[in-house]
Amino acid sequence: MKIRILKIGGQILDDENLLVETLKGFSVFPGPKLIIHGGGKLATQIGNRMGIPERYVDGRRITDAQTLELVTMVYGGLINKGLVAKIQSFGFNAIGLCGADVGIIKAHKRPIGKINFEFVGDIEPEYIQTDFIELLLEKEIIPVFSSLTFDPKGSLLNTNADTICSALGAKLAEKHEVDMYFCFDKDGVMNIDQTIYDRLNESQILELSENGIVLGGMLPKLKNAIHAIKAGVKSVTVLSPTHLMDHLEGKPAIGTKITLN
Repeated sequence: MKIRILKIGGQILDDENLLVETLKGFSVFPGPKLIIHGGGKLATQIGNRMGIPERYVDGRRITDAQTLELVTMVYGGLINKGLVAKIQSFGFNAIGLCGADVGIIKAHKRPIGKINFEFVGDIEPEYIQTDFIELLLEKEIIPVFSSLTFDPKGSLLNTNADTICSALGAKLAEKHEVDMYFCFDKDGVMNIDQTIYDRLNESQILELSENGIVLGGMLPKLKNAIHAIKAGVKSVTVLSPTHLMDHLEGKPAIGTKITLN
C-alpha cells in the first residue's frame, strides 16, 4: 500500500475553518491514510478553568497526574471524537484511537534525568503493532490518533504527537510506501529572515538548533522527521494546510522537505 500520514499541529485545531478545510482535503484525496493530532489551545483553556497549570521544556509538556487526566479527556475525548465526527460528515469512515487501543502503541515512562517529565511516554520500534491499522486502511477507514500511549502497567502516557507520527510511519514503512506530512500554521521551516527552506538535512537541522534558529516545538518535530526518513519513510514534508493538496497531488509546492543528505 501507499500510505499517507498527516500530523495536525495545534494551530490548525484552534482554527475551525482551517481545520475543516484541511480534514476535508485530506479525506477526499484517494488512498489509505491516517491522521495524528495533538491538543491545541483547548487543553490549556480547560486546564486553566480547572486550575491546572501547564509546564513545557524544549517544546514538550511536563505531565503530572492532574495533567494526564486533562489531556486524556481533551486529546482522547473531545478533540479526537470531534475530528472523527467531521470526517464522517464529509462522507468518509473514520475511527478515533489512542495507543492503548488494541495495544497499537506501547511506551515506557521517560526516565528521570535533569527534568522529570512524569507521565510522558517514549516509544521504541518494537512497541508498535500495526496489523489493526492495516486492516482499517484496507477497509477504507481513516484512523485518527490522539497523542496518548500506554505502558505495561496499564497507565496512560502523554506522548508527543510528532513522535507518534514518526513511530507509526517508521513501522508502516517496513512493509509499505509511506509519505508523511507535518502540517502546522507556517509554510515550512523558516530562516531568521522568514524565508522558507526548500530542503533540510540532519546536519543543517543540528546547525539551526545550535544557532537558535530552530527552537521550541519545531525541534522535536524535525528530529522526528529525520528519524522517520532514516527508518525508511519515503518522504517527510513540513508545510501549511494551504499547500497540502499540491503536495499530495505531486505538484510543485511550498514546504520543507526533510532529507538525509
